[in-house]
Parts: sequence; structure tokens; C-alpha cells
Amino acid sequence: MTNVESKLLQDIARPQDADLISGWALWDAPVVVGYLASLAMTVLATVAAVGVDRAVTIPNLSLIFVVPVIVAGVGFGLGPSLCSAVLGALAFNFFLTEPRYSLAVNDPADIWAIALLFLVGLIVSGIAFAARHRATDAALLKRQATVLQGYSRDVTAANDVNAIVSITSQALAALFEVPAVVMLVVDSKVVSIGRVGAADLRDPDLEAAQSSLAARSGARAGIYPDLSSRFDFWPVATALGQNAVLGLVFDPDERPAAPDKAVDVVASVLALALDRQHFRDDRAADAHAHATEAITKAT
Repeated sequence: MTNVESKLLQDIARPQDADLISGWALWDAPVVVGYLASLAMTVLATVAAVGVDRAVTIPNLSLIFVVPVIVAGVGFGLGPSLCSAVLGALAFNFFLTEPRYSLAVNDPADIWAIALLFLVGLIVSGIAFAARHRATDAALLKRQATVLQGYSRDVTAANDVNAIVSITSQALAALFEVPAVVMLVVDSKVVSIGRVGAADLRDPDLEAAQSSLAARSGARAGIYPDLSSRFDFWPVATALGQNAVLGLVFDPDERPAAPDKAVDVVASVLALALDRQHFRDDRAADAHAHATEAITKAT
């Protein structure tokens, strides 16, 4: 069981490491860092623009301020990118239009230049953010596909239900990077449980899990009738009568839009693995009974 789990953890780590190296669009920095970075980049762009303006006359000098907008949009998201757009327009007005070092504008052409700079900043912010979002989604799907592939392989190699439950809980936690729990239920009793992360079950959580099993439908945290449950639950029913419940603890502000597809894949593989293990156990029990009977007859 330990070897199987270690293989799954290795598969989980590989795509994450690859994303850190090649996925520049996945820089998940704190919000304040993004805004501070947008401020710093705008300051650098301002210094560069003022230096160039003193040396030569360039008609489209305002485009220098578009660079921080692009970098902030790709690296930190829409908010810091919009912040760069606003700061860039203000810096261009304050340092590079007459009268200098004032937000007043004498030339109507400069007003249009500032407005155009701000408009370009808004458009570029949206495009950069959309590109970052698509890259994030693509990397997430790639990582989830790798985790599901490793899970299918490892759960097939497991030789008892406890290993199956443990591997499944690890795969669920890796898919969404949140705490996860898997409960195997036989005759309304929990016979095996696997947890990853802060997935301690309270009474409201257990009630929501039981309700999900009884109704054969998912139960979402904080939604009636499971208002006090922290878990989203999905029931799993097998052909041979074993039941399981899959639970995930999502941050309400970061809950994925459609987690059901990946969870359904895990549920299907888990059901097949449990049926397969049940068949193995029954066959082993029959073989043991026949062997015992043969020994009894021989003696």
C-alpha cells in the first residue's frame, strides 16, 4: 500500500513542478504582491519614459506604459493590470504632458492621448487576463488528467479496501488541492475511511453524507438542507451493494465551477475497484472454505 501511494504522490508532484517551471501564467501570488508589483513596474516605466523624453522626441512614448499592463495582467490578474493602466495614464499626464508635474492638461491633443492610453490599457488588461485564465485552465486540466491516470493505475494495483479508500482520498485531494475524505459504507456502517488535509467530520457533515447516500445525489456545503456542513459530498454505489461517499472541502470563494466531471470519473473508478476487490475477497473466501472442507474430509 505504501509503494502504491508513493507512486501516486510522485505523479501528483510532477505536473505541479512542470507548471512552476514552464507555467508563467500560473504565478499564484498574494493580492497585495500583485498590486505592489504593478506599482513598481509603472514607476520603472515612468523613469524609462522620462529618460527617453529628455534624450529624444518620440511621438508614441505613452506606449511604454502599456508594458506594465501586459505583465501585470499575465502574471497577477485583472485587478493589478487595471491598476497599472490607471497609474500609467496618471504618470503620463503628470510627467510627460504640459504643464509638467501637474495633472492639469493644456493641449487637447494630450487629453486624447491620455484617454487613448487608458483605453488601450483596459483592452490589454482584458486580453492578458483572458490569456492567463486560459493557460491556467489548460494547466489544471493537464494536471488533473495526470492525477486521474495515476489514480486508475494505482487503485487497480491495490489489494485491499483500505488501500483503495486511502488512494482515492489522496487522488481527490490532489485533483482540487483541498481537504478530502472517502468513506466506505456497508449496511449503513462506515467500515473504512480515508482523509487528506483538514477533513475532520462533524455531526452535520456526517448527516449530510448520509443524506447524500440515501438520496443518491450530491450534497453541496452550505446549501439547504445541509447548511452546517463544510463538505460537498458525492455518493458512490457499486453493483455488489457496497456504498461510498466522496467529500471535498472547498473554499467558498474558490470553489471550481464544475467539479462534478472529475469527481464522477473518480467515483466510477472507485466503484469498479470496490466490486473487483469484493469479487477477489469472495473468491478467496470460497477457496479457503473448499480447502478447509477438503482437509476436514481427509482427516
